[in-house]
Amino acid sequence: MSDGRGLRLEVDLLDQRISTLAELGDLTSELVATASRLADRLPLLGTAPPAVHLAMRLREAAGSTGLAGEVEATEREVREYERMLAGAKSKYLEHEEQSGDDLRGKGESADSAGRAGRDS
Repeated sequence: MSDGRGLRLEVDLLDQRISTLAELGDLTSELVATASRLADRLPLLGTAPPAVHLAMRLREAAGSTGLAGEVEATEREVREYERMLAGAKSKYLEHEEQSGDDLRGKGESADSAGRAGRDS
């Protein structure tokens, strides 16, 4: 914000945030893959019934309803936020360009009216 003159968006800083979110999405995607691989493996805890039961519980905790699912949901949210921020930037730039065009148009109209008044 600036002294009552409206808002000014720092597009370069916004681009940095969008890039950071893209990187975060990529890293989160890698975590999803790692968690999925973990869920696919059955821990080798032995053959005793309690060990087998524990191994199955650990596998479930890492699966789609556990860790892998949570990380995947996080990745979707990060990607959605990245898209939303990029869309907001795009709309801001469109609005800024339209406002500039409108102001230039009004300025040209005022100049034309001023010249017409002087010519009379």
